[in-house]
Amino acid sequence: MAEWTNEKVAARFMEAAKTAHRLPPVTVQGYFNAWPEFKRMPWENLGAEPEPIRLPPTPEAVERMLETMQWVLWLEEEQRHLIWMRAERKRWRDICARFGCNRTTAWRRWTAAITTVQIGLNK
Repeated sequence: MAEWTNEKVAARFMEAAKTAHRLPPVTVQGYFNAWPEFKRMPWENLGAEPEPIRLPPTPEAVERMLETMQWVLWLEEEQRHLIWMRAERKRWRDICARFGCNRTTAWRRWTAAITTVQIGLNK
């Protein structure tokens, strides 16, 4: 495979975050509803929000996500949180509040964590 760069690694983490959000929700096993579904009248749904349509991810996307999740084993816990927050496209302001640093320091730490993963991949 071609040489990994910081941009490719960051893009792969972003894809993994999107794939994780597209997975079906986790529900408690053992609970179910025995009542049948019934169709509501249009006037009963006036204030209701429509259910969002979730398209499940492809098996290839899930495989790439699982591979990407293995990469975080090279990082410390704080670095994992930082990379994942940035992969979910959180604002730098929220990241700085979470880690108690300014934007430049947060960006430097993020770059160092991405570089650590890149070096691990290029070995």
